[in-house]
Amino acid sequence: MLVFTLSQQLALHSVHNSHPNQYIAPSRWTSRRLTGKNSSNFEYKKKIKLIMNAVVIAVCLMLGLSLARVNVVIALTISALVAGLVGGMDLQHTVDAFNTGLGGGAQIALSYALLGAFAVALSHSGLTTLISRKVIGALGGEQSKSNYNRVRWILLLSILAMAVSSQNLLPIHIAFIPILIPPLLHVMSKLSLDRRLVACVLTFGLVTTYMILPVGFGGIFLNDILLANLNTNGLEAVRSQIPQAMLLPALGMICGLLVAVFISYRKPREYKEELILTAEPENEGVNPRNIAIAVVAVIATLATQLYTGSMIFGALIGFIIFSFSGALKHVADQDVFNQGVRMMANIGFIMISAAGFAAVVKETGDVSTLVSSLADIIGDNKALAAFLMLLVGLFITMGIGSSFSTIPIIATIYVPLALTFGFSVAATIALVGTAAALGDAGSPASDSTLGPTAGLNADGQHDHIRDSVIPTFIHYNIPLLVFGWIAAMVL
Repeated sequence: MLVFTLSQQLALHSVHNSHPNQYIAPSRWTSRRLTGKNSSNFEYKKKIKLIMNAVVIAVCLMLGLSLARVNVVIALTISALVAGLVGGMDLQHTVDAFNTGLGGGAQIALSYALLGAFAVALSHSGLTTLISRKVIGALGGEQSKSNYNRVRWILLLSILAMAVSSQNLLPIHIAFIPILIPPLLHVMSKLSLDRRLVACVLTFGLVTTYMILPVGFGGIFLNDILLANLNTNGLEAVRSQIPQAMLLPALGMICGLLVAVFISYRKPREYKEELILTAEPENEGVNPRNIAIAVVAVIATLATQLYTGSMIFGALIGFIIFSFSGALKHVADQDVFNQGVRMMANIGFIMISAAGFAAVVKETGDVSTLVSSLADIIGDNKALAAFLMLLVGLFITMGIGSSFSTIPIIATIYVPLALTFGFSVAATIALVGTAAALGDAGSPASDSTLGPTAGLNADGQHDHIRDSVIPTFIHYNIPLLVFGWIAAMVL
């Protein structure tokens, strides 16, 4: 082939020398040979490079194993190992990166363990029994359909209000869920309320709030992280533009919530009452002194958490108040603590292994490769550019488990890329903000799904993947992808 090509060139050269003023065009076969096939090979290599990206393979493997009912901790660990090896790291380097990352999840795992102990102590105080009786009493003696619907709506709106306020008014994030939700499982059982709907309501309040309200955690996400990274990478945006640009993507979240409430999970779903009673025992008598101690413990826990910024010390103070006040004298402190730790152990180990998984994914360097490879395959198609930028954001956030951590990674490439394609400032804000938020709802390793599971699975009747991850992924990530794309095209 080399000899043939050289002979062609020599022939052309000799002809050119004999007729110096005559232009000799290459043959049609030669043109295809030199351009068409090479171009197709180049496109093929780019697609293979994208498909073989360590982030894509690891996230798909993690989701596949989780859906196959493999334990999430095992799925995350195996996926981290595969990510490292595919990303070009040797086994020892992969293990070291994973072990280093494990420490990042230890703090929040300990927070959950102590919150679990505090929640169990709260249930033994009688306060949760009192709340359940009050709400169940509101159903009325005949439990008519109107009473059922009224209490159902009050319960859902109260949970939504608490989830929203946990991001700004009382910035305790997911710390309230293991305390508030387990005592309400009795009520949900009486109402035959589908817990998948409650998971969707909680996730909506946790995610949508920081997407559009620039206070509390929303202020950190929109101003301190999103705006700062956009301007650092060449965009000229101001604070007032950020919430406005995120309104349309947030509308997708609202649509997803409405579908969950009125279509997907409106039918009753039964749960085993005996399992609920095992996890959250109903005390026959309610001691007013214990109720007062419980109220003081809750207030002290919230105040300490807000003052120190630590869920660990907040839960610890609450548990100490219960232990030294005598409110738990009918049950051993050690039993209460062990029961709470067992209740939260699975969530804690998922968080620890998720931190190790994220560390390996980052160490491979394939996150940047995944983002930069977009420019090679998009061409000049603006609509395709917006869609792929959002889709890659979904993969990165599902792998890392945090929309807050995703923005610094993608903004470096997305902002120049968006400006090159002629996206407006508002459209660029919507693209980067939505790409980061995508995957927060629906990721097995995200606080937005782990938090609801921590509360709803107190009795072991709420599966993390099938009852939290899949419902929130379907109802929020798909609408968010669609509305984020629309925002990028119309703003």
